[in-house]
Amino acid sequence: MNGPTIEQLALDLLGKTLEELETEEERVLEAIRSRNIMASDVADTCDANAGFGDRLADRVAAIGGSWGFIIGFAVVLAAWMLLNSGVMAKLGLTFDPYPYIFLNLMLSMLAAIQAPIIMMSQNRQAAKDRIAARHDYQVNLHAELEIKRLHTKIDGLLDLLKREESRKQASSSQAPSRQPGE
Repeated sequence: MNGPTIEQLALDLLGKTLEELETEEERVLEAIRSRNIMASDVADTCDANAGFGDRLADRVAAIGGSWGFIIGFAVVLAAWMLLNSGVMAKLGLTFDPYPYIFLNLMLSMLAAIQAPIIMMSQNRQAAKDRIAARHDYQVNLHAELEIKRLHTKIDGLLDLLKREESRKQASSSQAPSRQPGE
């Protein structure tokens, strides 16, 4: 490919030698050199690489942290308590009378299982956020360096236009002036 090398780009754009570059900077300069686009959807990439457990943890966290779950769970708890203290007590069929020991056991087991799964999902989200932040830095650096290159090119064109204008003015002032009718 005809164009500047990564070493030249590093010196021109970042003022660093190749050895001083960080990994992200080197990737950005390689993308500039090869004229590749860096922008991509990191969330889609992370989701595509997620395993079954990761997807399950995300789904449990999405459901467990929704108003639908909270309202549905409150309805189930209220129904449990009403049945075991009112309707079924009159029929003598209560299987978990007040203080609802079996309900407490079920709630404790649910919390013991649900909490680590939600934490796994949060850890995965934090990792996705770190990857996205690193990617955003690379894309921002790429855009900034490309803008810097464009400024340099435009400044070069403006200098060329000024020199051409000066040359034209100098040549027109040196040309002998002709009088009308000569």
